[in-house]
Amino acid sequence: MIRTLLCFSGRLLASLAVLLSAAWACAALWYQLPAAPALKIAAGVLWAGFGLAAMVLLWRGRSARALLSYALGFAMVLAWWGTIQPSQDRVWADDVARQLVARVDGNMVTMDNVRNFEWRSDTDYTPRWETRRYDLDRLRSVDVALSYWSGPAIAHTLVSFGFDDGQFVTFSIEIRKERGESFSSIGGFFRQFEMSLVAADEHDILRVRTNVRGEDVYMYRVRLPQSEMRSLFVGYLGEGAALVRAPSFYNTITANCTTIVYALARHVVPGLPMDWRLLASGYLPEYLHDVGALTPRLGMEELRSAGRITERARAFDSNPGNEKFSQAIRHELPGVEMAVDAGARP
Repeated sequence: MIRTLLCFSGRLLASLAVLLSAAWACAALWYQLPAAPALKIAAGVLWAGFGLAAMVLLWRGRSARALLSYALGFAMVLAWWGTIQPSQDRVWADDVARQLVARVDGNMVTMDNVRNFEWRSDTDYTPRWETRRYDLDRLRSVDVALSYWSGPAIAHTLVSFGFDDGQFVTFSIEIRKERGESFSSIGGFFRQFEMSLVAADEHDILRVRTNVRGEDVYMYRVRLPQSEMRSLFVGYLGEGAALVRAPSFYNTITANCTTIVYALARHVVPGLPMDWRLLASGYLPEYLHDVGALTPRLGMEELRSAGRITERARAFDSNPGNEKFSQAIRHELPGVEMAVDAGARP
């Protein structure tokens, strides 16, 4: 009886391993096989049939033959998978065509390829790439923005640094899309996208989400000493330099807009706990609130309500007045004490 149960359990586990690995292989072939869609489908069907045949043989008592044949075939797929490498040389979409290049000289940082597009729609825009200089001694704030487009659990994370001369620069870890390509969370598991670090003006990178793409954006002031703000800023520059030296794949779970931020922040603030909300990025504000990183003595609902910048960003387009975009979206934002120089960059 025990022997029969163990045999059944072993076959069940082996079948599950074949099923999961076959599903992964079919998806890998679909996303990475350099062939026409019809050939990709044919390759996936053949591999699914191979996996099914292995499971049939397994349950007919030919375990050794079935598992050995399947293991050899899967090893060949893994060997092919290992040859897929990220690239710097593709026909990139305009908004990720250039990479951040930064030079640090004492307290001064010079950043080339800061994006400052003028967006009218997702396909109608004026490209602008600028060189900007920032004095790290004048760094005064860090804000986290979450842009929601698909329910409460999914959001894109952006981190914005503010200086006392009125400048703001936002860093965003994004997929480096090829021209005509669009984001796929499943494709992000299968090396479909390289990773990009975008440094941009807020009037570009936040406004395009609220006013052009119709996303809902929330902003939260993060409590950090100036020395830790500076370390986090320099950490982003290091991430950008690493991507210039060697491209890297984006991964929906392990290397995305939130997990990279966490990895950088952990070097600045040792001991930050791991949490499931780092994967379900839409709940990142609750994580920050629980670790004491947001404005104290305010509940999460109050922070969320006051932190919704969507309507303020859209109102800016209707009546820009004399105010700068970065000032306008921060009205009544908890924890903000802005002293913007009259000659600050628009």
